[in-house]
Amino acid sequence: MKRIAELFGESQVIAAVRSEEQLRQAVNSPVAAIFLLHGDINVLLDYVDYAKGHNKAVFPHMDLMAGIAGDKAGVEYVAREVAPDGIITTRSNLIKAARKQGLLTIQRLFLVDSTAVETGIHAVLENQPDAVEVMPGILPKVVAKIKDRITQPVIAGGLIEDKEEIEQVLAAGAQAVSVGNPKLWAN
Repeated sequence: MKRIAELFGESQVIAAVRSEEQLRQAVNSPVAAIFLLHGDINVLLDYVDYAKGHNKAVFPHMDLMAGIAGDKAGVEYVAREVAPDGIITTRSNLIKAARKQGLLTIQRLFLVDSTAVETGIHAVLENQPDAVEVMPGILPKVVAKIKDRITQPVIAGGLIEDKEEIEQVLAAGAQAVSVGNPKLWAN
């Protein structure tokens, strides 16, 4: 299995896609990876095949895919029938199930206060995802704190609005940044 860092390639920007139109833009952008934050059981296979057909690593966010249960069976279905490179989720049980299926895993953490930071670090140490996405991503100080305490690559995402903010979180130790604005997908 490839390591997650290998899938991102030289690009440190990941397209966070929220619509079919954004997916079309993302596959024609220089990003190496796409986070699917939109879709359902009826279109997920098509979206993943489309992204992979354009040589993009693709990670559906399991918590946001309508019609697919957020449980072990849902992960098994996605691994077997859809075959993305990996998944994103906030749920520890899905991280464990996806790892058993050979999928790469990205655990998304919402860091709203110091308790959430500690809880998130504990979940990462327990679940051992392949990477961690911290949100909001505009907190270089928190990115650095997380990076100092875990070995997984850190991805910053959420509320990032310009190249300066991208540079700040990368300088703080994030390996990549997920952004929803197509204007920021070009490195």
